[in-house]
Amino acid sequence: MAVKNDFSQGSVVRNILGMAIPMILAQFVNVLYSIVDRIYISRMPGDAFWALTGVGICLPIIAMVMAFANLFGMGGAPLCSIERGRGNYDEAEKIMGNSFIMLLISGIILTIVGLLLKKPMLYMFGASDQTFPYADEYVTIYLLGTIFVLISLGMNHFINAQGFGKIGMLTVALGAVTNIILDPIFIFLLDLGVRGAALATIISQFLSALWVIQFLTGKKAILTLKRRCFHLELHRVRLILGLGVSGFVMQFTNSLVAIAFNATLQQFGGDLYVGIMIVLNSIREFLALPVMGLGNGAQPVMGFNYGAREYARVKSCIKFTTLASLLITIIPWLLLESFPGFFIAVFNNDPQVLQAGIPMLRLFYAGFIFMAFQHAGQSTFVALGRSKHAIFFSTFRKVMLVLPLTLLLPRLCGLGSTGVFLAEPISEVIGGTACFVTMILTVWRELKEE
Repeated sequence: MAVKNDFSQGSVVRNILGMAIPMILAQFVNVLYSIVDRIYISRMPGDAFWALTGVGICLPIIAMVMAFANLFGMGGAPLCSIERGRGNYDEAEKIMGNSFIMLLISGIILTIVGLLLKKPMLYMFGASDQTFPYADEYVTIYLLGTIFVLISLGMNHFINAQGFGKIGMLTVALGAVTNIILDPIFIFLLDLGVRGAALATIISQFLSALWVIQFLTGKKAILTLKRRCFHLELHRVRLILGLGVSGFVMQFTNSLVAIAFNATLQQFGGDLYVGIMIVLNSIREFLALPVMGLGNGAQPVMGFNYGAREYARVKSCIKFTTLASLLITIIPWLLLESFPGFFIAVFNNDPQVLQAGIPMLRLFYAGFIFMAFQHAGQSTFVALGRSKHAIFFSTFRKVMLVLPLTLLLPRLCGLGSTGVFLAEPISEVIGGTACFVTMILTVWRELKEE
């Protein structure tokens, strides 16, 4: 098989940007899936803010679905990059086939379990009698499209891992554009409200899933989906799970943190502060995407060069990823601190929401720039197959820092709802620093010796 997309040749920066720019654009349009839903919902007649809050309460369930897409997608894709760098294409295709089957199985299980447990879960996640009807309408329809979400998100990692960043971007763009078109039709024209937003989302993900399957079974792909590769083998499944757990934990802990945020804020601040947190996390999804896209774009390049034993090039990847990540987090941080009211008003310009939300936004994003170090370190661990480090730092910031701080600060320090928003910047400073320093002391030192 001819070598295509050989990342051991040419400029490291050009290779990373060639992957990262399409991925950043893909991340941008991917965020539009949920952001556009929320913007349209916030413009609905009637109790728009409570409808927005109800849909936001569903985010932990959505994060759980995405966690499984990461488990098998981000678990298998870096392994494919490493095997492709070694020239072992048969093993790379078997890894991809095993990941595909596990995505299908988990999709069926998640749909059934989610529909059975949705009511107690939504109340546990911070729903009130006022917001539950909206949350229930949205999540019921969304869960019916779980398999489409898993295939489109999970298998798109394997398109990117082969160096087809533009194709991966088109996967997401197809769904996002469809979603943007269908949202106003379903929500306003057909008067379906939040049900229309959910229906637009799953139709969009269905089309994205079809696109991914068509490409990975076509002639343009380097590695293709083959039936002979669908047979699950224990040693391969262990490798996929071992590396994918970091991405899984990162998304799953995001879900746990959202639950803790909403439940604690419901107790100390009520629906108003639950809604404000949902708005702030919506803003975060948008502004954090460049650094996430950069890290995802660097992973195939780092993994390929590591497999090809081009260690000097791996070090160059780490240097560039770190500096670029720092730059693209400083800019949105300055904008957030300078114009907080503008970002909140995109979702809701009610004076009460703005008055309570502006000081919380400034506090919530105070440590945002330290996420550059978290993403640079985490991307390196994942790309080089360092599953233990990747798993640890996926859990460290969220589980060991954010969750305890969210539960303790409002109570022990008497900060009330302010304590919930304070937990995030404290964890970003500690977690980001710890992840990056550990990467320098382990991976960087080993690469230098090799």
